[in-house]
Amino acid sequence: MPRMLDVSDEVRAEIGDEEADRLLAGENAPGTYDCTSCRTPGDSEQERTSSVLFIGDETAVLAFAHSTCLPSQVVQVSEEQLQGAVRSITGDGGAPAAASPAPSPSAQSFPGQAVPEQAVLGVTSGLVLISGELHPALVVEPTGPIARPGSTRGIDEFLTLLVEQGFTPTAQVGQVPPVLHGWSVLLAMGQLHAVLQPGAGTGGAGQVAWWQAHQPLHVTDSWRAAANKTNSVLVFAAPSGTIGRQPREDLLRGALDKAAANGLLVGATMPLAGT
Repeated sequence: MPRMLDVSDEVRAEIGDEEADRLLAGENAPGTYDCTSCRTPGDSEQERTSSVLFIGDETAVLAFAHSTCLPSQVVQVSEEQLQGAVRSITGDGGAPAAASPAPSPSAQSFPGQAVPEQAVLGVTSGLVLISGELHPALVVEPTGPIARPGSTRGIDEFLTLLVEQGFTPTAQVGQVPPVLHGWSVLLAMGQLHAVLQPGAGTGGAGQVAWWQAHQPLHVTDSWRAAANKTNSVLVFAAPSGTIGRQPREDLLRGALDKAAANGLLVGATMPLAGT
Protein backbone atom coordinates (compact mmCIF):
# COMPACT_ATOMS: atom_id res chain seq x y z
CA MET A 1 0.00 0.00 0.00
CA PRO A 2 1.43 3.46 -0.86
CA ARG A 3 2.47 5.40 2.20
CA MET A 4 1.24 8.89 3.14
CA LEU A 5 4.82 10.02 2.75
CA ASP A 6 6.21 13.41 1.72
CA VAL A 7 9.61 13.48 -0.01
CA SER A 8 10.65 17.09 -0.66
CA ASP A 9 12.57 18.14 -3.76
CA GLU A 10 15.73 18.70 -1.71
CA VAL A 11 15.51 15.22 -0.16
CA ARG A 12 14.86 13.73 -3.60
CA ALA A 13 17.92 15.53 -4.98
CA GLU A 14 20.08 13.93 -2.31
CA ILE A 15 18.77 10.36 -2.39
CA GLY A 16 18.00 10.18 -6.12
CA ASP A 17 14.78 9.72 -8.08
CA GLU A 18 14.87 5.92 -7.94
CA GLU A 19 15.10 5.73 -4.16
CA ALA A 20 12.52 8.52 -3.75
CA ASP A 21 10.06 6.68 -6.01
CA ARG A 22 10.57 3.47 -4.03
CA LEU A 23 9.79 5.34 -0.81
CA LEU A 24 6.65 6.88 -2.25
CA ALA A 25 5.54 3.47 -3.54
CA GLY A 26 5.91 2.05 -0.06
CA GLU A 27 8.76 -0.33 -0.91
CA ASN A 28 11.36 1.11 1.48
CA ALA A 29 9.22 3.39 3.64
CA PRO A 30 8.45 2.36 7.20
CA GLY A 31 4.99 1.38 8.32
CA THR A 32 5.25 2.45 11.92
CA TYR A 33 8.13 4.59 13.16
CA ASP A 34 9.22 6.78 16.06
CA CYS A 35 8.98 10.43 15.02
CA THR A 36 12.48 11.92 14.82
CA SER A 37 11.12 15.11 16.39
CA CYS A 38 8.64 14.31 19.14
CA ARG A 39 9.76 10.67 19.57
CA THR A 40 6.18 9.36 19.70
CA PRO A 41 4.96 6.58 17.36
CA GLY A 42 3.78 7.35 13.85
CA ASP A 43 2.23 5.32 11.05
CA SER A 44 2.93 6.28 7.44
CA GLU A 45 -0.13 4.32 6.31
CA GLN A 46 -2.48 6.31 8.53
CA GLU A 47 -1.03 9.84 8.81
CA ARG A 48 1.01 12.31 6.83
CA THR A 49 4.71 11.55 7.29
CA SER A 50 7.79 13.57 6.36
CA SER A 51 11.11 12.14 5.21
CA VAL A 52 13.98 14.00 6.93
CA LEU A 53 17.52 13.44 5.68
CA PHE A 54 20.30 14.20 8.16
CA ILE A 55 23.64 14.71 6.37
CA GLY A 56 26.98 14.72 8.19
CA ASP A 57 30.53 14.93 6.90
CA GLU A 58 30.66 11.27 5.88
CA THR A 59 27.28 9.80 6.78
CA ALA A 60 23.64 10.38 5.87
CA VAL A 61 20.62 9.08 7.78
CA LEU A 62 17.05 9.09 6.48
CA ALA A 63 14.56 9.48 9.33
CA PHE A 64 10.82 10.03 9.48
CA ALA A 65 8.61 12.48 11.33
CA HIS A 66 4.97 13.43 11.65
CA SER A 67 4.27 16.11 9.04
CA THR A 68 2.78 18.19 11.85
CA CYS A 69 6.16 18.09 13.61
CA LEU A 70 8.62 18.62 10.74
CA PRO A 71 8.39 19.21 7.00
CA SER A 72 10.37 16.97 4.66
CA GLN A 73 13.82 18.55 4.49
CA VAL A 74 17.57 18.07 4.46
CA VAL A 75 19.32 18.95 7.74
CA GLN A 76 23.08 19.54 7.66
CA VAL A 77 24.69 18.40 10.92
CA SER A 78 28.18 17.59 12.10
CA GLU A 79 29.34 13.99 11.88
CA GLU A 80 29.44 13.87 15.70
CA GLN A 81 25.84 15.05 15.88
CA LEU A 82 24.79 12.47 13.33
CA GLN A 83 26.47 9.60 15.13
CA GLY A 84 24.76 10.74 18.33
CA ALA A 85 21.44 10.77 16.50
CA VAL A 86 22.05 7.26 15.19
CA ARG A 87 22.78 6.05 18.73
CA SER A 88 19.61 7.76 19.92
CA ILE A 89 17.47 6.28 17.15
CA THR A 90 18.85 2.77 17.63
CA GLY A 91 18.84 3.01 21.41
CA ASP A 92 22.59 2.40 21.58
CA GLY A 93 24.58 4.43 24.04
CA GLY A 94 21.73 6.16 25.81
CA ALA A 95 20.44 9.67 25.29
CA PRO A 96 22.45 12.28 23.38
CA ALA A 97 24.66 14.45 25.56
CA ALA A 98 23.37 17.85 26.62
CA ALA A 99 25.44 20.97 27.08
CA SER A 100 27.53 21.16 30.21
CA PRO A 101 27.47 22.93 32.48
CA ALA A 102 23.87 24.18 32.42
CA PRO A 103 23.23 26.95 34.98
CA SER A 104 19.83 25.69 36.10
CA PRO A 105 16.86 23.62 34.91
CA SER A 106 15.08 26.77 33.76
CA ALA A 107 17.73 28.91 32.08
CA GLN A 108 20.24 26.93 30.04
CA SER A 109 23.25 28.36 28.19
CA PHE A 110 25.33 26.74 25.50
CA PRO A 111 27.78 27.81 22.76
CA GLY A 112 27.48 27.34 19.03
CA GLN A 113 28.70 28.61 15.70
CA ALA A 114 27.36 31.54 13.73
CA VAL A 115 27.38 31.07 9.99
CA PRO A 116 28.85 32.59 7.84
CA GLU A 117 30.73 34.93 10.23
CA GLN A 118 32.04 31.97 12.26
CA ALA A 119 31.79 34.02 15.46
CA VAL A 120 31.14 32.01 18.60
CA LEU A 121 27.69 32.72 20.00
CA GLY A 122 26.32 32.01 23.43
CA VAL A 123 22.66 30.94 23.40
CA THR A 124 20.46 30.78 26.49
CA SER A 125 17.01 29.20 26.54
CA GLY A 126 14.35 30.38 28.94
CA LEU A 127 10.70 31.32 29.35
CA VAL A 128 9.69 34.97 29.08
CA LEU A 129 6.43 36.26 30.53
CA ILE A 130 4.61 38.66 28.18
CA SER A 131 1.04 39.85 28.81
CA GLY A 132 0.45 37.02 31.26
CA GLU A 133 1.60 34.27 28.87
CA LEU A 134 4.85 32.32 28.96
CA HIS A 135 6.79 32.36 25.69
CA PRO A 136 9.78 30.18 24.85
CA ALA A 137 12.82 32.31 24.12
CA LEU A 138 16.41 32.03 22.99
CA VAL A 139 18.83 34.79 23.92
CA VAL A 140 21.86 35.14 21.63
CA GLU A 141 25.03 36.93 22.72
CA PRO A 142 28.46 36.68 21.05
CA THR A 143 31.55 36.05 23.13
CA GLY A 144 33.22 39.05 21.45
CA PRO A 145 32.54 41.90 19.02
CA ILE A 146 31.33 41.00 15.53
CA ALA A 147 32.48 43.28 12.72
CA ARG A 148 30.93 43.55 9.29
CA PRO A 149 32.60 41.04 6.92
CA GLY A 150 35.57 42.72 5.27
CA SER A 151 35.59 45.63 7.71
CA THR A 152 38.87 46.71 9.30
CA ARG A 153 37.41 49.37 11.60
CA GLY A 154 37.04 47.03 14.56
CA ILE A 155 33.49 48.25 15.32
CA ASP A 156 30.96 45.84 16.80
CA GLU A 157 28.13 45.78 14.25
CA PHE A 158 26.32 42.67 15.50
CA LEU A 159 22.99 44.42 16.06
CA THR A 160 23.22 46.43 12.84
CA LEU A 161 23.82 43.24 10.85
CA LEU A 162 20.82 41.57 12.48
CA VAL A 163 18.56 44.56 11.82
CA GLU A 164 19.61 44.34 8.16
CA GLN A 165 18.52 40.69 8.26
CA GLY A 166 15.07 41.66 9.56
CA PHE A 167 15.42 41.64 13.37
CA THR A 168 13.56 44.47 15.10
CA PRO A 169 15.06 46.87 17.69
CA THR A 170 13.37 45.99 20.97
CA ALA A 171 12.69 48.91 23.29
CA GLN A 172 10.84 46.72 25.80
CA VAL A 173 10.50 43.00 26.37
CA GLY A 174 6.82 43.36 27.25
CA GLN A 175 5.75 42.91 23.63
CA VAL A 176 6.15 39.95 21.29
CA PRO A 177 8.54 40.95 18.46
CA PRO A 178 7.40 40.70 14.83
CA VAL A 179 7.69 37.42 12.92
CA LEU A 180 10.91 37.10 10.91
CA HIS A 181 9.84 35.23 7.78
CA GLY A 182 12.21 32.69 6.32
CA TRP A 183 13.91 31.99 9.66
CA SER A 184 13.03 29.18 12.06
CA VAL A 185 14.19 27.36 15.18
CA LEU A 186 14.87 23.69 14.53
CA LEU A 187 14.04 21.06 17.13
CA ALA A 188 14.58 17.45 16.10
CA MET A 189 14.46 14.31 18.20
CA GLY A 190 13.11 16.53 20.98
CA GLN A 191 16.29 18.61 21.21
CA LEU A 192 17.51 21.97 19.98
CA HIS A 193 19.63 21.78 16.83
CA ALA A 194 19.84 25.16 15.15
CA VAL A 195 18.51 28.58 14.27
CA LEU A 196 17.96 28.55 10.50
CA GLN A 197 18.06 31.47 8.09
CA PRO A 198 17.11 31.73 4.41
CA GLY A 199 19.65 30.20 2.04
CA ALA A 200 21.71 32.35 -0.29
CA GLY A 201 20.74 30.43 -3.44
CA THR A 202 18.51 31.63 -6.23
CA GLY A 203 15.39 33.10 -4.75
CA GLY A 204 16.67 32.32 -1.25
CA ALA A 205 15.43 28.73 -1.51
CA GLY A 206 16.11 26.44 1.38
CA GLN A 207 17.59 27.29 4.76
CA VAL A 208 21.06 27.18 6.27
CA ALA A 209 22.20 27.24 9.88
CA TRP A 210 22.85 30.70 11.31
CA TRP A 211 23.55 29.15 14.71
CA GLN A 212 24.10 25.43 15.14
CA ALA A 213 24.60 23.47 18.35
CA HIS A 214 27.78 21.41 18.54
CA GLN A 215 25.61 18.56 19.84
CA PRO A 216 21.80 18.22 20.02
CA LEU A 217 20.86 20.14 23.15
CA HIS A 218 18.26 19.46 25.80
CA VAL A 219 15.53 22.01 26.54
CA THR A 220 13.22 21.77 29.51
CA ASP A 221 9.80 20.15 29.26
CA SER A 222 8.17 23.49 30.15
CA TRP A 223 10.08 25.25 27.36
CA ARG A 224 9.02 22.61 24.83
CA ALA A 225 5.41 22.75 26.06
CA ALA A 226 5.31 26.52 25.61
CA ALA A 227 6.91 26.21 22.16
CA ASN A 228 4.37 23.60 21.10
CA LYS A 229 1.53 25.81 22.35
CA THR A 230 2.62 28.90 20.40
CA ASN A 231 4.38 27.02 17.57
CA SER A 232 7.01 29.74 17.68
CA VAL A 233 10.12 30.88 19.56
CA LEU A 234 11.17 34.41 20.52
CA VAL A 235 14.79 35.09 19.63
CA PHE A 236 16.51 38.06 21.29
CA ALA A 237 20.06 39.18 20.56
CA ALA A 238 22.42 41.59 22.29
CA PRO A 239 26.08 42.64 21.85
CA SER A 240 28.90 40.91 23.67
CA GLY A 241 28.97 41.60 27.41
CA THR A 242 25.35 42.81 27.60
CA ILE A 243 23.41 39.85 29.01
CA GLY A 244 25.98 37.45 30.49
CA ARG A 245 25.27 33.97 31.81
CA GLN A 246 22.22 34.28 34.04
CA PRO A 247 21.46 31.22 36.22
CA ARG A 248 17.73 31.95 36.66
CA GLU A 249 14.96 33.16 34.41
CA ASP A 250 14.13 36.16 36.62
CA LEU A 251 17.75 37.33 36.33
CA LEU A 252 17.69 36.68 32.59
CA ARG A 253 14.54 38.80 32.26
CA GLY A 254 16.16 41.59 34.26
CA ALA A 255 19.19 41.57 31.97
CA LEU A 256 16.93 41.64 28.90
CA ASP A 257 14.93 44.57 30.28
CA LYS A 258 18.15 46.49 30.99
CA ALA A 259 19.53 45.79 27.50
CA ALA A 260 16.25 46.92 25.91
CA ALA A 261 16.19 50.12 27.95
CA ASN A 262 19.75 50.88 26.82
CA GLY A 263 18.92 50.28 23.14
CA LEU A 264 21.07 47.15 22.99
CA LEU A 265 18.47 44.50 22.15
CA VAL A 266 16.89 43.24 18.95
CA GLY A 267 14.28 40.53 18.63
CA ALA A 268 12.27 38.36 16.28
CA THR A 269 9.57 35.72 16.48
CA MET A 270 10.51 32.59 14.53
CA PRO A 271 8.36 29.61 13.60
CA LEU A 272 9.15 26.39 15.39
CA ALA A 273 10.35 23.57 13.16
CA GLY A 274 9.77 20.36 15.13
CA THR A 275 8.48 19.76 18.63
